[in-house]
Amino acid sequence: MLALTNHPVPEVRVTVAWSLGQDSQDASFHDSLQALLKDPNTLVRRNAALSLVRFGDGSGRTELVSILKPVPLSSPQNGVITFRLKEDDSVSPGTLIARIRTGGGGLDEFRSPLPGFLEKKLVEDGKEIVVGEKILLLSPTEEEVWEALRALYLIGLPEDIAEIEPFTGKSPHMAERTRQQARLTIQAIQKRASN
Repeated sequence: MLALTNHPVPEVRVTVAWSLGQDSQDASFHDSLQALLKDPNTLVRRNAALSLVRFGDGSGRTELVSILKPVPLSSPQNGVITFRLKEDDSVSPGTLIARIRTGGGGLDEFRSPLPGFLEKKLVEDGKEIVVGEKILLLSPTEEEVWEALRALYLIGLPEDIAEIEPFTGKSPHMAERTRQQARLTIQAIQKRASN
């Protein structure tokens, strides 16, 4: 298992980061999770942060809080963008979000690196875009929010409450259990802070 922490395929490292959290007594697993917390792939870092909580280690707290925030996705190249999806559509890693017509007449696909919901388009359909330009915001899935809230229940700090509070209200993508978990997480953080 430890040999796979450097596997070239990100999906393998995502699974490894989750699996290493299943045995919170193994120091070598803990050390490997610390390394995976610096992985270039967002999903690997997220799983490592969640697994570290099982070790009582809050070093992935900022990664956990980032799960609760919309992620801006940037254009990988110059061209004219044509969106395939509309706002509020759900996506999985690899979902085709848009096509970009390049200057040479080629048509490249823009796929989601993360699961979530297309929260907001930051550019208009048919607009000329440049490499690195932010083109949309991707909000987290309920499962991601649920897991982050459960972890923050144990290691969250008072400054995290502002990011948690929006999940206490009604949302078309969040069930009552997630809203309740958000409230319980805030209460646990406040209780720890007052002790």
